[in-house]
Amino acid sequence: MDKEQFISTIEKMSVLELSELVKTLEERFGVSASMPMTMGALPMAGGAEESEKKEEKTSFTVEITAGGGQKIQVIKVLREITSLGLKEAKDLVDAAPKPVKEGVTKEEAEEMKTKLEAAGATVTIK
Repeated sequence: MDKEQFISTIEKMSVLELSELVKTLEERFGVSASMPMTMGALPMAGGAEESEKKEEKTSFTVEITAGGGQKIQVIKVLREITSLGLKEAKDLVDAAPKPVKEGVTKEEAEEMKTKLEAAGATVTIK
């Protein structure tokens, strides 16, 4: 059997048959068709660490990026969720993008974002 016939035979095999062929070749020749662990683990380790860092984030910053068309409603909500006075809340809306509150939990940040967006503001969580 020449090389072309061999390739043609392999092309006609199902995935299950190919899998069994690989296992048989590995057993017969004492080799492994899988990638060495050091090569496969290195790129994945960096990616896993990054995703763990993202998941471990416990402190968030709520930032108002735009006051929207209903600034008075946004100012009212800002005063409700923070301890800002009327002037400070108005200055914060006018100076957007500005952080509203830093170091809050994810749940608290989501709640603030929902309230501010309902009032017409544009908000991001960092």
